[in-house]
Amino acid sequence: MHFPSHHNKKGFLLISTIVYAGIGMLFVTVFIGWAGISLKASRVLSAREQAMQIAEAGIDYYRWHLAHAQNDFKDGTNVSGPYVHAFKDKNGVTIGSFSLTITPPITGSTLVTIQSKGTVLADTHLARTVKTQLAIPSFAKYAVVANADMRFGQGTEIFGQVHSNGGIRFDGIAHNIVSSAKTSYDDPDHTGANEFGVHTHVNAPPSSGINDAFRPLEAPPATVPARTDVFIADRQFPVPQVDFAGITNDLSNMKSNAQASGKYLAPSGALGYHIIFKVNDTFDVYKVTNMQSAPNGCTNSQSQTGWGTWSIRANNGQTFVANYPNPTNGIIFAEDDVWVDGQINTARVTVAAGKFPDNVNTRKSITVNSDLKYTNYDGQDVLALVAQNNINTGMASATTLRIDAALIAQNGRAGRYYYGSSCSPYNTRTSITLYGMIGTNQRYGFAYTDGTGYATRNINYDANLLYGPPPSFPLTSDKYTTILWQEVK
Repeated sequence: MHFPSHHNKKGFLLISTIVYAGIGMLFVTVFIGWAGISLKASRVLSAREQAMQIAEAGIDYYRWHLAHAQNDFKDGTNVSGPYVHAFKDKNGVTIGSFSLTITPPITGSTLVTIQSKGTVLADTHLARTVKTQLAIPSFAKYAVVANADMRFGQGTEIFGQVHSNGGIRFDGIAHNIVSSAKTSYDDPDHTGANEFGVHTHVNAPPSSGINDAFRPLEAPPATVPARTDVFIADRQFPVPQVDFAGITNDLSNMKSNAQASGKYLAPSGALGYHIIFKVNDTFDVYKVTNMQSAPNGCTNSQSQTGWGTWSIRANNGQTFVANYPNPTNGIIFAEDDVWVDGQINTARVTVAAGKFPDNVNTRKSITVNSDLKYTNYDGQDVLALVAQNNINTGMASATTLRIDAALIAQNGRAGRYYYGSSCSPYNTRTSITLYGMIGTNQRYGFAYTDGTGYATRNINYDANLLYGPPPSFPLTSDKYTTILWQEVK
């Protein structure tokens, strides 16, 4: 029998020790490498997170800057950017910087774009960029906004929010929220107790038609019913009021802006001005000298203030003044009544009519009797009509009429005077389509319960108006709101 020698055992142990030591060293090497990679990754992750926080700090800084200098888009330097600021830690040690690229609003808009690139001194190759858009909401956040009790009859279809500081009776179809500042009110169109601030007289399905009498299910103390057949997106009441009085100051500013670098039309010495927009960024101005006469027997049977035909006589009702380029600041102000029609193409314009000092007897109105249209419906074309008194469609307005504009009747109403059956054939019109919004101080309406006026009323809200309103258009706040935030890859 053979046994291993003592020397062979020593050799076997030495080889085993070397093998195990090698394996151990391999594990140690791998662990050290892994630890180094993890530490480096941790440092990179920390630096990237710091870079993001620094970039966000740049956005926060410029929000603060705009809160104190609303129209300064050059970081207080009056020179073009980018604008670089050091970023310090709590101990005052500079650990990085942010670089701001600011894109100011286009004419009439409040939409400002801010891009902030954050870097850290620990690794300047690592950077994070944040882009945000800030804007001040305009008065055009609503499809219709009013300062009085309102009634929307059958045949009315509205896309966009509707609000009134008074109560609202809505018998059409609302595709967005309908709101009122009142909890309940006495509907002036019938007798009976108060009904909800927003209510309807449309009979609930499966019934149809309208019930003009007091509706107990649409009045306190009943629970507000869900009427998605009328209020597709619901109704809300009470909500805060909207300020109409402040538009007086806005009109005064429009006059000053028109005199400074827009187009100011002094009192005409006649009946007012007719403005016709053209697609080549110009507009024709006529002086209105004669109105179309009302048919025999067509009178102001409802004793409406300011009643008339508000229609220019076809053959000799106006004289040509001049053709003008659209003003650089987009403001046209007339110290007289104004008629407007035509078409714009890639233009941003506000037409305002008023007379100062403000006097109830001399307030000016704007009338649209023929199509007033955009060429583009993606925000490139924006038009506002802001009247100190009324926004009208006259007696002889087109039977099918389209108005692309934001309409504001600061002290009066947006609508049509009453032309009864004795005013035939002008008493009935087929349809009116409004693309934009309506702001009316008094009860608005382009139709009457006896079937006169426009049989079909389509009101389509232009969402581009909210943060990209026409020049000098009234705003609902003086504070910027964040409407977009994203990291730029």
